[in-house]
Amino acid sequence: MAPARRDCSGWEMFLPTGCLLLSVLLFPPALAKVCNDRTKHGQDNSWFARDGENLPIMVLMPMNESALMSSISQGIEPAVQLAIQHIRESRKYSFSLITKIYDTECDNAKGLRAFFDAICYGPKHLMIFGGVCPSVTSIIAESLEGWNLVQLSFAATTPVLADKKKYPNFFRTVPSDNAVNPAVVKFLNYYNWSRVGTLTQDVQRFSEVRNDLTNELEKADIQIADTESFSNDPCVNVKKLKDNDVRIIIGQFDENLASKVFCCAYNLNMFGSKYQWIIPGWYQGNWWEQANTTNCTTKKLLTAMEGYISVDFEPLSARQIKGISGRTPKEYEREYSRELQQKGVEASKFHGFAYDGIWVIAKTLTRVMELLRVKQRQNTYHNFTVDDREVGKMVLDVMNETNFFGVTGQVMFRNGERMGTIKFNQFQEGQEVKVGEYNAIADVLDLINNSIRFQGVEPPKDRTFVRLQRRHINVPLYSILSTITILGMFMAGAFLFFNIKNRNHRLIKMSSPYMNNLIILGGMLSYASIFLFGLDGGFVSDKEFETLCTVRTWILTVGYTTAFGAMFAKTWRVHAIFKNVKMKKKIIKDQKLLIIVGGMLLIDLCILICWQIVDPLKRTVEEYSLEADPQGRDIAIRPFLEHCENTHMTIWLGIVYAYKGLLMLFGCFLAWETRNVSIPALNDSKYIGMSVYNVGIMCIIGAAVSFLTRDQPNVQFCIVALVIIFCSTITLCLVFVPKLITMRTNPDAATQNRRLKFTQNQKKEDSKTSTSVTSVNQANTSRLDGLQTDNHRLRMRITELDKELEEVTMQLQDTPEKTPYIKQNHYPDANNILSIRNFTDGKDGEKSILKNHLEQKPQAQWGSMDPSRINRGPLEDINSPEHIQRRLSLQLPILHHAYLPSIGGVDASCTSPNGSPGSSPRHRHMPPSYRVMVSGL
Repeated sequence: MAPARRDCSGWEMFLPTGCLLLSVLLFPPALAKVCNDRTKHGQDNSWFARDGENLPIMVLMPMNESALMSSISQGIEPAVQLAIQHIRESRKYSFSLITKIYDTECDNAKGLRAFFDAICYGPKHLMIFGGVCPSVTSIIAESLEGWNLVQLSFAATTPVLADKKKYPNFFRTVPSDNAVNPAVVKFLNYYNWSRVGTLTQDVQRFSEVRNDLTNELEKADIQIADTESFSNDPCVNVKKLKDNDVRIIIGQFDENLASKVFCCAYNLNMFGSKYQWIIPGWYQGNWWEQANTTNCTTKKLLTAMEGYISVDFEPLSARQIKGISGRTPKEYEREYSRELQQKGVEASKFHGFAYDGIWVIAKTLTRVMELLRVKQRQNTYHNFTVDDREVGKMVLDVMNETNFFGVTGQVMFRNGERMGTIKFNQFQEGQEVKVGEYNAIADVLDLINNSIRFQGVEPPKDRTFVRLQRRHINVPLYSILSTITILGMFMAGAFLFFNIKNRNHRLIKMSSPYMNNLIILGGMLSYASIFLFGLDGGFVSDKEFETLCTVRTWILTVGYTTAFGAMFAKTWRVHAIFKNVKMKKKIIKDQKLLIIVGGMLLIDLCILICWQIVDPLKRTVEEYSLEADPQGRDIAIRPFLEHCENTHMTIWLGIVYAYKGLLMLFGCFLAWETRNVSIPALNDSKYIGMSVYNVGIMCIIGAAVSFLTRDQPNVQFCIVALVIIFCSTITLCLVFVPKLITMRTNPDAATQNRRLKFTQNQKKEDSKTSTSVTSVNQANTSRLDGLQTDNHRLRMRITELDKELEEVTMQLQDTPEKTPYIKQNHYPDANNILSIRNFTDGKDGEKSILKNHLEQKPQAQWGSMDPSRINRGPLEDINSPEHIQRRLSLQLPILHHAYLPSIGGVDASCTSPNGSPGSSPRHRHMPPSYRVMVSGL
């Protein structure tokens, strides 16, 4: 074996690492056998059978002061010696542990060389204790299975060594860097933080921790909003975390870059009550002063660092109970401090784990010796021997069963990993303060009461909590408009009461009371829709809101059609009667008008039903950009607004608007055509035109403003409600207020023909231009009773006038000297009585009386008396043809003035009595079809 060593030594100066790796990794069993045979130093496999044996333990640590992490080892040696002393003093163990320290210098090649020398030239080591530098420890731990040795580390925290497939014989009393991840997850769950971000230095050690943390977070259903890695300048990555609204940031970086991270956090304002930083807790004291290479001052760094949480393993247990050594952690710490003072070295944070590690080795070897002695007794009659492989397997099994309370807490392993205690510290006013700990064995997080100080009144949120805020209609506005609407409905109810109460009055009868009721009903439906437009999701559920969308659309549509349909149907009847060119008698009953209104509503229903079946209105939510909380809380407000929409909203609205527009145009046409109808009770054309104009203008303005203010529900509701209120109110007032005024002032004037009330100037103009004679049929069959009563009354009046006329005639014959006086004083009255225009009627069978009167020769004026008549007797003169003709010429105009206006039968200018009927131009050129028939004479 010596030549092999010399050959290898010949290459040491050129390939030290490769040569040692080949010798250890490629040929470990053979070398082990040769070295063990070569260096047994009188030992055999009966070491377990005798008491008082010195059992050698290989200790691998960087001891050279110039080596990296040598300060850890210098503080470890006093703890190891103290543990060996306590084991000896306990007198519970039949052996003594002898430690032999081999300096690895934290170098891979030198560490392998030290390990090789300990194997070949040292005593036969039962276990390996140590391993500080991750790279050296991982190389040695990978080869332990071939040497049948078990290694127990007290300072190697790299997560790589947790791979049991690659490092089956490796244990450690110090928790792994990954051991903090379950504690971090527990801490996050404690504060209900379910969204975090990670910021990791691009180094394998931190990358391994981040990967394990990612798995733990996924298991806990915690969202990783962003994962950032950096090498030197972290500011760009910190900015990305802020842009992604990461509030809880888990950092994995060393103290040299930690100062840069917090400097960037300060510049980006990522500190204070809205943010929580969680970083490793193994940094050196006052690291921000020693590692500050940024342009930020210490004050700025301390400001940004205030409140961060650091996570690390607990070096000594906080539970002051006596452990396996018979001492509490505090008692041990005092003894350890005395040892440090005597040797003049600094303390190491791993000293407690080294102390407990020596106790683990002692308990493990004691248990293995017990097992071997039992086997030896069972094989009394045979020469009992045990090889290194069997001993190594027994050590592994016993190590996994380790469970005792040490100075670092409960010591036990799970797959070779220490289940230790993780502590939480918080940076408060320039120093770290312990705020809690996590027991990995019990999986319990214990936070010290009122020890954590957050920058705000409550823990930071894990995100910018977005509170959806419905843009709803203000209750005062809704109340005001609802009150106005109720007043409008009361007004409509008053009109309805007035219409029903006076339905038998001539004025109301002629204006179609049933149609008036429909107009009022339509107005009240329009009013009712305002209450529904003011309701939103704050008052009703989502399903009810969709139903509400449909109901209010139907009510407003049907109300509009009912009101204006009834108004236009009334106007159509007047148009049909007064524009009857053939002058045939035309009777249009209310039932026909109701059918017309029903047809209009049927069209509405067809449109609405198709709309509801094909593309129903649904509740849609429109969200707007985030807004700051007006109360200053750590939340953002996202306003949203509910709409009633469907897929083809524009098409359906276009259909409805087109139909309503055509309806309004038709109403305008009817109003224009009937503008010259002279009976106020029948002619509403002026008011219809005013209603259509106001409704049209207001609807156009309201629709435009409503569309532009769709994101402002208060303004939109106010505009829509005011438009509906204005249109409904103005329509009802224009229809009913004139009737109310007329009923109070002159109820009979509205039913008379306004063409009888003209001035002398109009008489002269009418004498120059001929006008067509129109005949007015009864506007409604319901007026027949009233007309019959008027007819009877007029007949009685005719009889009285006939008697008075005969008396006047008798007086004229008896006193001829009074003729000039009568001619002079009564001529204007007679002229006014006889000044009637042409009359017509549709019946041809009763024209004989007027025809005979019109075909007579022109009569002489009243003042030209025949002298022969004066000498005649009274009876002879009264019954003479001249007197009869004169009475007829006076009775007929009086009859027409008294009777025909009540039925609307006068529609022409009257003629002057100066000329005889035969000589009047109107009488001469009047067509036969326009001659007047007076029924009932």
